[in-house]
Amino acid sequence: MTVTPDRHTPTAAADSATPTIIDRFVASNRDYAVTFRDGGMDARPVQKIAVVACMDARLDLFAALGLELGDAHVIRNAGGVVTDDTIRSLTISQRALGTRSVALIHHTGCGLLGLTEDFRRELELEVGQRPQWAVEAFVDLDGDVRQSMQRVRTSPFLLHTDDVRGFVFDVHTGLLREID
Repeated sequence: MTVTPDRHTPTAAADSATPTIIDRFVASNRDYAVTFRDGGMDARPVQKIAVVACMDARLDLFAALGLELGDAHVIRNAGGVVTDDTIRSLTISQRALGTRSVALIHHTGCGLLGLTEDFRRELELEVGQRPQWAVEAFVDLDGDVRQSMQRVRTSPFLLHTDDVRGFVFDVHTGLLREID
């Protein structure tokens, strides 16, 4: 396989004695819930914007964009590419929940840069089934942002395509660079 993360094979002793990361999430959630107060927010984003971005853990979109809880819909996937499922989420965001603007954010050092469809073929060889999805890898970061903007602007399902802008986030400086 082109990219294979380390695979951990748990032992019975490790399973029962060592908390997993998800166990830690659940414990943290209990602490969070103690002071949580329902702010009465609606599902409609206050700023009427949907942000499509990469799932990369280095992107703290709320801090980088000055967002607060309830301000925006944030749709994340590998590469921040606009796929059919992204269009599905944007359509619901606009038609059912009132968003009007779309910001697309790719980033430097993305794991999809240079990956190829060979990943999909190798996966098929490994598991015996061809994935139904495309990898959507790219070699031209700016070009892929442009392609994503075009996919949003030309979708017949979206009501609001006049305020669609694309950016590249630099993971070393924290700055956005707008793509025309």
